Amino acid sequence: MPGLSNPRFKGIFPVVPTTFTEDGALDLASQKRCLDFMIDSGVDGLCILANFSEQFLVSDEEREILTRTALEHVAGRVPVIVTTTHTSSKICAERSRRAQDMGAAMVMVMPPYHGATFRFGEAAIQSFYQSVSDAIGIPIMVQDAPAAGTPLSPAFLAKMAKEIEQLSYFKMETAGAASKLRELIALGGEAIEGPWDGEEAITLLADLEAGATGAMTGGGFADGIRPIIEAHRAGDKDKAFKQYQRWLPLINHENRQAGFLAAKALMKAGGVIACEAPRAPWPPMHPEVRRQLLDIARRLDPLVLRWGK
Repeated sequence: MPGLSNPRFKGIFPVVPTTFTEDGALDLASQKRCLDFMIDSGVDGLCILANFSEQFLVSDEEREILTRTALEHVAGRVPVIVTTTHTSSKICAERSRRAQDMGAAMVMVMPPYHGATFRFGEAAIQSFYQSVSDAIGIPIMVQDAPAAGTPLSPAFLAKMAKEIEQLSYFKMETAGAASKLRELIALGGEAIEGPWDGEEAITLLADLEAGATGAMTGGGFADGIRPIIEAHRAGDKDKAFKQYQRWLPLINHENRQAGFLAAKALMKAGGVIACEAPRAPWPPMHPEVRRQLLDIARRLDPLVLRWGK
């Protein structure tokens, strides 16, 4: 039976960036190459339409196109998590059911919120996730991210995990993530099937020490991060530390400087995709930030800089 000691999904599930042309149209040819590269980089699975996929800059129709394109092109090579976040319980449940019907292995959902001030209490949040669970037969991952501005205590998350059938994975991205993961596992036990690290692996070692079994990172260099997770899982903490120390400058530059444009800049430099531009009004990466990103990456020789050449 699936649970903390026997999770259906574990390892590294990076976020897939959404590729656009210079004029802001979807570039599906680049999108497919991006998926192929990421699979070749050694991922255990993928996540689409997350915040690092610029999901807030695509239309509902484009969401459908991107979901279908990704799931059909991946074609079961690795499991795919589809982000279905929406403030409306009904719309989120419908999005989640469509994702499941197209082949999603899991859905990732932030707690309901809108803008800077519209928030909901615990009863409404639990009802929201219950509605999503009732609509599907695949796991739900709660994305505990600062963008939602919604406090989710370990006790409340553990309660929902025990009471809501499909709610069993948790990606922690708030301050003190490791402590929160540790407490969540202690309170929820086997109901916490997937305690996961997030936020581009900037807290990966601490989260693994706290019991994380998965990590959702940026999409550019899974070949650098996967060995950290595998070494830690094998009990070789010295090797995990050494690998993390080596890759930390690139992890840090993505997390603190380049943001979600890092993966696309690396993929463009390596010939994976045709264009790294975000969609307006999001500004392009500053040239100096990009120069430093590539300078750090070239010292590490990740697959992304060689894959398309």
